[in-house]
Amino acid sequence: MDFLLLAYAFLIFYPLFMLWRRSDGKRDRECYILDYECYKPTDDRKLDTEFSGQVILRSKHLGLNEYKFLLKAIVSSGIGEQTYGPRIMFKGQEENPALQDSVSEMDEFFHDSIEKLLARSGISPREIDVLVVNVSMLSVVPSLAARIINHYKLREDVKVFNLTGMGCSASLISVNIVQNVFKSCKNVYALAVTSESLSPNWYAGNDRSMILANCLFRSGGCAILLTNKRALRNRAMFKLKCLVRTHHGARDESHDCCMQKEDEQGRLGFHLGKSLPKAATRALVDNLREITPKILPVRELLRFMVVSFARKYWSHRSTKGVASPKPVINFKTGVDHFCIHTGGKAVIDGIGVNLDLTEFDLEPARMTLHRFGNTSASSLWYVLGYMEAKKRLKKGDRVLMMSFGAGFKCNSCLWEVVRDLGDADNVWKDCIDSYPPKSLANPFLEKFGWINNEDPTTFVNPFLQAPYFP
Repeated sequence: MDFLLLAYAFLIFYPLFMLWRRSDGKRDRECYILDYECYKPTDDRKLDTEFSGQVILRSKHLGLNEYKFLLKAIVSSGIGEQTYGPRIMFKGQEENPALQDSVSEMDEFFHDSIEKLLARSGISPREIDVLVVNVSMLSVVPSLAARIINHYKLREDVKVFNLTGMGCSASLISVNIVQNVFKSCKNVYALAVTSESLSPNWYAGNDRSMILANCLFRSGGCAILLTNKRALRNRAMFKLKCLVRTHHGARDESHDCCMQKEDEQGRLGFHLGKSLPKAATRALVDNLREITPKILPVRELLRFMVVSFARKYWSHRSTKGVASPKPVINFKTGVDHFCIHTGGKAVIDGIGVNLDLTEFDLEPARMTLHRFGNTSASSLWYVLGYMEAKKRLKKGDRVLMMSFGAGFKCNSCLWEVVRDLGDADNVWKDCIDSYPPKSLANPFLEKFGWINNEDPTTFVNPFLQAPYFP
């Protein structure tokens, strides 16, 4: 009898134990953000209108037509006068950078942001188990990750990932790496560091597809502290719900539209091709197709399917050939906030149209572009910081992050806000009350509009005081 009772008890409790064990194991794989720190360079690195104009005018390889092109690009870029550049520009040496300039630019960011992040969170550098560093356009030996390990004296068994060439979508790749490590390692801390080195990447030629990058990219960076420690879940800011990566590198058109290369004169620069918008749209559509079922409620998916079927059915039945409006998925049924990469005004506008977003939804990305410019992979975190500083993020809210990068890639993820966030001591603290400004008009046209009225045959560069002959 006792044996039968034990057998029955085993048959009942063993499946329950296995279910508990599986559920408990999943909780140890959760990915939380404990804190993050966006980098704010010193005020002596601000690129106001007058100084930016001087930097452009002192280039010896640009003519009047290139100046007009840049003027038009800057005026319509959505970038303001508070952005930051590398110190080499203020020395007038952007055309002949040294290796030390590039490394010093990164060290300044590392030492400021990582130290603030660790101090605020109360985590010792020796407690870091995983380090992921992504800086796309600077590869040095020892690696940038090794420089961080040396400076902060991290443990000998720290798991290290040093990423280059990933472009503006790299920070979500870093999060994905951390997420995968968390699946096999319990109770660990991970530090993800994302930035871009502009010092060695100023383009000094006159190829329009490459000088455009000089207008868009600005200095910045972000350090992010993540964990899967269950005991810290109540301290966390965000919990990762899902992450999707889409890579179109197999398509030649997508691969070649955004790349570092040399122009016909052998000058190194960053090429932004005419096929970039098409490649970005295609990658976005494929990415949304995969992540949408993961983040939206079933009722919205069913509504969209029914409306799509009805539209297709009635378009075939209609004798006049008049198509009804194209059905649109309502992403707001599963997403409360949209954290969009600040790749440029056109990028923000395009995502807004495709996702049917309001100006309120796009405001964080627009204001980030205006205040900090395109800081490459770190730009998403400045956008997130804006939402936090504006006290928009409440417990239970869901934040969709979307980024694009060379390759061509589109990466996205969904975060859940774990606790109410507000009164943020972040990069926006000193200026958040002035945003959004009444106007985003760029003063370049006012100060340098005279370029549009110049005669190419008599144009004299006022900075070089030398005639230009086309």
